[in-house]
Amino acid sequence: MHHWLFKTEPHAYSFEQLRADRITPWTGVRNWQARNNMKAMEVGDLGFFYHSSIAQPCAVGICRVVKNAYPDFTQFDVQSEYYDATSRKERPKWYMVDVEYVEPLEHPVTLAQMRAEPRLDGMVLLRRGRLSVQPVTSREWEIVLGLAQQQ
Repeated sequence: MHHWLFKTEPHAYSFEQLRADRITPWTGVRNWQARNNMKAMEVGDLGFFYHSSIAQPCAVGICRVVKNAYPDFTQFDVQSEYYDATSRKERPKWYMVDVEYVEPLEHPVTLAQMRAEPRLDGMVLLRRGRLSVQPVTSREWEIVLGLAQQQ
């Protein structure tokens, strides 16, 4: 099993919305590395659900990949803000996975808490903060879970 971090702005799609929906397609990713990360995911992989672009960005919960990568339908929808006129159905550029709600973290883990933890120095979130879908090592996963149990 691999671990991931899924970033979203809560006004666009929140962890509470995922809890209500139970499962959602992770659409609209338009970064090559984030797309490649999704193509590397497998059913059963776990991810932190991370709220960005707020006063205190933080990991708030856990989600699970329930469907392997498949073409993101929004790239073909001319009404979508994620439409890509250069993508073709026979050769799509953009992919998505489906994720399901698992559980909230006991306490949200803020970006500041992660930055203050020296064992997380190499974490992708702290080096390439803008990447919307990113890998998390097993060690980092355990450290963040430990931070969520504190407070």
